[in-house]
Amino acid sequence: MAKKATKATGKRTPAKTTRSRTTKKASAVKRTAAARPAGRPAAATPKLPKINAAQLGPKAWKASELAQFKEHILARRQEQLEELDTLKESMMDTSTGEYVSESSNYSLHMEQGTDAMEREKTFLLAARGSKFVAQLDDALARIEAGTYGECRVCGLLIPKERLEAVPTAQTCAEYKNTNMPCERGRLALLLKQQKAKG
Repeated sequence: MAKKATKATGKRTPAKTTRSRTTKKASAVKRTAAARPAGRPAAATPKLPKINAAQLGPKAWKASELAQFKEHILARRQEQLEELDTLKESMMDTSTGEYVSESSNYSLHMEQGTDAMEREKTFLLAARGSKFVAQLDDALARIEAGTYGECRVCGLLIPKERLEAVPTAQTCAEYKNTNMPCERGRLALLLKQQKAKG
């Protein structure tokens, strides 16, 4: 009867004040679990900021802008092909129509060494030029597909100034230099997360 009376009044008896620590921890966990709304995870996920689609800029280039890009790329491609022709001519023997070999007749070994270095440099420039032409062709294919100028990381349009300077670019300059998306790119990726979570 005495125990029931103490429970009703809310007073503790001296024997109850010496609980073990594990019992106290277990009851604290129960209290926090009861205070948390049902279905909510234990660790609160940070709230993502609300993102306005206008902050991300236009979603696609206009047909007139794509036509300008195409014209610019075709002009760069033509320049590069002319350079490649010049390089190939310098690497070929005009009399035989074959690439100049190291067996050319020179009086001094120094001249042969210099000539070999020049040829190697010319071959490297030609290889780089051929690669650039292939990248320009790929950019033209992206124009036809309607995906030209989209960043492959965040899906936003690469700034026009960058595309005019580097028509083969597939990411913004910040990602190219730091391997991290630009501020607009980060916002676009956050927006994708928000949509994925519903």
